[in-house]
Amino acid sequence: MSSDINNNSCKPAPWQDPPRRLQRKLLGVAVVALLGAAPALQAEPVSLNWETVVNNGVVAPNSTQPFNSYSGSSVNNDALVLFRGRTQGGEEGRVSGVFSRDMSVPAAPVRAVAVQGQVVPQANNLAATFNEFPSLPRIDAGSGLIATRGQTEPVYEYTTGTDPVTGEPVTTRVGTTGIYATVGGVLTTGEQKLGMVSELPQYQVPTPAVSATQLPFEQFPGAPAAFDGKYIAFKANYADADGTGLTGVFYRDIVSVDANGNPLGAVAIAYRGQALPNDPTSTFGSTAPPSAAKGKVVFTGLDNEEEPTAGGIYMSQVGQSGLTTLVEIGTAVPGADVNLPGGNTLNRLGEGLSFDGRNMSFWGAWGNETRTVTLTCPADGNVAVRNACALQSPLKEAGFDPDDPANHTGVTTREVPLHQGIFQKDTVTGALKLVAQTGSDYEDFLFWNFSGNAGQSGEVVSDEEEGARWRSSAFIAADGQKVVFKATEPAVSDLASVFGLYLDLSDLLDPFALLTSGMDGGILDAKAAGLPITALGIERDSFRNGWLVINASMEGIVDGEDVGWAGVYLTQVVPEPASLALVALALGLMGASRRRNQMRV
Repeated sequence: MSSDINNNSCKPAPWQDPPRRLQRKLLGVAVVALLGAAPALQAEPVSLNWETVVNNGVVAPNSTQPFNSYSGSSVNNDALVLFRGRTQGGEEGRVSGVFSRDMSVPAAPVRAVAVQGQVVPQANNLAATFNEFPSLPRIDAGSGLIATRGQTEPVYEYTTGTDPVTGEPVTTRVGTTGIYATVGGVLTTGEQKLGMVSELPQYQVPTPAVSATQLPFEQFPGAPAAFDGKYIAFKANYADADGTGLTGVFYRDIVSVDANGNPLGAVAIAYRGQALPNDPTSTFGSTAPPSAAKGKVVFTGLDNEEEPTAGGIYMSQVGQSGLTTLVEIGTAVPGADVNLPGGNTLNRLGEGLSFDGRNMSFWGAWGNETRTVTLTCPADGNVAVRNACALQSPLKEAGFDPDDPANHTGVTTREVPLHQGIFQKDTVTGALKLVAQTGSDYEDFLFWNFSGNAGQSGEVVSDEEEGARWRSSAFIAADGQKVVFKATEPAVSDLASVFGLYLDLSDLLDPFALLTSGMDGGILDAKAAGLPITALGIERDSFRNGWLVINASMEGIVDGEDVGWAGVYLTQVVPEPASLALVALALGLMGASRRRNQMRV
């Protein structure tokens, strides 16, 4: 099972749907018709007006090859779209990197932000170039500030001493991972593994996250956030002076300087070993990549990532000390049955928080009931990662060499919570809303992929280095009180499960499907007409100011041949109040309206 689950699913015919699901789909037709400014409710399905940002027919900048792979799209308030893309290899080799396109300008071209082989910005005294961009890029909602991780050749050579025999200086080359951001449209280094270099103090791990100065960040797991035109917020792994492995959440002003004109360093928000603000008897054991907007940074922090007993989702104000607890392990789920096995309080919290400076959307689970999911290792991609995946699956037969990936099944299972939900928290009023939950409408909000750092032979490296392993994620994007989320629907009879993207507009009505697997790709892209949708993706910054950007793949058999198409697509979701009133009326007529579960905490 990959991050785009059920890739070969086909959508059941309408008459095969349970009444509740059919009702939701009919509601979706009505709502989408209104959003799309249709003159009246129509019998045939209608869609929003999807624009192609990029697809397999677009040639990458400075290349002769078209794009063929996309991931991690985000959009700002002005429809500037950011995505990670790559091409197949040609005479000039494969192009891979981070790209943007301004969709507010007609016929604007796709532009490269940073690509493999490009020279890394300063500090770089070795003319080092980028090797890869291992996570999705993100863009500030209110500006063109972009942040992305980059893996590079060593970027900096510095003197560490003198050879006692020859008297020659001894030099060391460092800096192979960092965060890069655009300032005024120019790519700059936001953070780097250079904290050990005395002449570059802005890259040191700040106190009190460490007990000594001149210590470097080691790695920056996940995707850094860009916000307020000059800040980046990020998770980082590092070691203290005694070698103790640590992890934490930080932010940095990459534009301003101090009174002496020197660049500012990072500021620690939370770190391993720090007391939890809502439970001083426990400490942070893990932190997750943050989201940020309007001077605030939010993140998930737990005492134990695998089996949390304390922790929550916290908010930090730029320039101020202290943390505000927004949601915690043990928070009661609005409307949940108190008699459920394991209770009705949150015991799992997701990492991918979508945040606009006030409203925050997240995944959570409660109760102790589970169900089993089957996970199959990827058949293509990085060989070391594929081997690491195989080594974590059972042996085909007892007695086989356990160190040979070929002797493993490549298939394993995991237990996932039966009771899951998509939530939204208003950080001003304190209201907590359950947007959607598993049950008759949705089976799962979690999607799995095998990822992380694996050695060349496929062995798994330490957890401190974010080792390769199975990871589950929920995909949510919020815009004010509007929320889009990815989910799997319960299987109908012997038909394959359907997954899709679902839109929640307000407290007046249930979420409804925007796109689902099996739909005709022509809804998104005329070039994909006749091909069913097989993959859909959103990220936490995919929905801003009414603009919604998604990734999609379509695949099918045409004239006996397997044909595929993919791209990044943008639409606008801006319902007028009158439209919502009409939809609410339609809901009442259909008997589908409900009272949304809410509480204040």
